[in-house]
Amino acid sequence: QVQLVESGGGLVQAGGSLRLSCAASGRTFSSYTMGWFRQAPGKGREFVAAISWRGGDTFYAESVKGRFSISRDNTKNTVYLQMNSLKPEDTAVYWCGVALSSVRGTTYSQYDYWGQGTQVTVSS
Repeated sequence: QVQLVESGGGLVQAGGSLRLSCAASGRTFSSYTMGWFRQAPGKGREFVAAISWRGGDTFYAESVKGRFSISRDNTKNTVYLQMNSLKPEDTAVYWCGVALSSVRGTTYSQYDYWGQGTQVTVSS
């Protein structure tokens, strides 16, 4: 059974920072793409960032480029999302996912497993 558990969400003022973590268990994830998506109230699900299994390739949504950074530690089966210069429009539930193949990871349908989500709220 595959499990992904996100942590690190919370309430922060605009301009602040948060670091999300997603710990995977159940199998070895070092060979797979991992990524983050989010959904704001009243909006659809949105790609945020993805990282290849070796960490050499990263992809970001235009809305977070230069502010967010995705990384992974395969020894801990964990992916991170460092979020800086947060804006109120970053307020959303954030999910991490794992794709059991070496895909780009920018599309929701490419993912096979998801965590339960963590709330990020940015106040103005």
